[in-house]
Amino acid sequence: MRKKIMTTLVFMLFIPIAQYADAADKSSEEIYEERMSLYTKMETVTQIPWYWLAGVDAYEKGLRRARNDREEAKGVINIYYSPKEWSGPLNPKLDEDDPTAISMFDGLGLDGNGNGKASLEEDADVLFTFANYLAEFGFDDTNIKLGLWEYYKRDQAINIITGHARTYRKYGTLDLDEHAFPVPLNYNYSYQSTWGDTRGWGGRRIHEGTDIFAGYRTPARATSYGVVELKGWNKYGGWRLGIRDLTNTYHYYGHLNGYEEGLEKGDIVAPGDTIGYVGSTGYGKPGTEGKFPPHLHYGMYRDNGYSEWSFDPYPSLKSWEKAERQ
Repeated sequence: MRKKIMTTLVFMLFIPIAQYADAADKSSEEIYEERMSLYTKMETVTQIPWYWLAGVDAYEKGLRRARNDREEAKGVINIYYSPKEWSGPLNPKLDEDDPTAISMFDGLGLDGNGNGKASLEEDADVLFTFANYLAEFGFDDTNIKLGLWEYYKRDQAINIITGHARTYRKYGTLDLDEHAFPVPLNYNYSYQSTWGDTRGWGGRRIHEGTDIFAGYRTPARATSYGVVELKGWNKYGGWRLGIRDLTNTYHYYGHLNGYEEGLEKGDIVAPGDTIGYVGSTGYGKPGTEGKFPPHLHYGMYRDNGYSEWSFDPYPSLKSWEKAERQ
């Protein structure tokens, strides 16, 4: 019954539309505006808050970026369904867009804009299908998380999406793509590409980051919008801190002298926020320091929905440094 009621409401809120133009043909402002319009209209229809839909969509966008089995989204919505999931596992027509036929074959696809079709090529249909699924569990945060668990079956997926949703809710906008260099540019610092270099302390391993050498107590800054996911001691990284951004990327800050006062796990940060201070901690038990020159170990890790791995942060650092200088 809920599905029928919601579908009727969608018909009243959306005009029939054809296939969306590729997102590549639109400006960032147009994409943000179109996404927000879809999120807020779906919130009216399904009662799922727009920021939860934005959080899921951002997470799915990150998965598309990190995995080889998913192509880049053609529209502005990034939530992914395989043709078999959408049309039905036994449906011989993988590009089926007839809602009745899809339902007969137990497919997931729904008509979200009232044009009589349930198409993977239409953003409103894709977003409505996922929002309608979440609405079956309830509309408060607890039940939404339950629905996400049933869908992804992974605690880290729920944690990441929740962080995204909280960040979008706090700032009330999707335009959160700014970045900052990890240390203020008016301080003395130096760095070069060191990702992949060998390391010997604690066993043979590779260096999973870039070392930015600077004086003790040089501020270490958030490079993007995100949530503090980890804070504490690590025998390799000393006092370290991790931030998860809106692309699912994990930013690791190691060898800190200390943290910004009041900063705690779960806090939302913005580019340029001071999160700690450069030091030389690590390579031993808690409190060990001074075994190497003071520097910030800055690492980046990409999540693909199953695991995560490090990648070279040097190109991003050079890009952010250049943009900030300009």
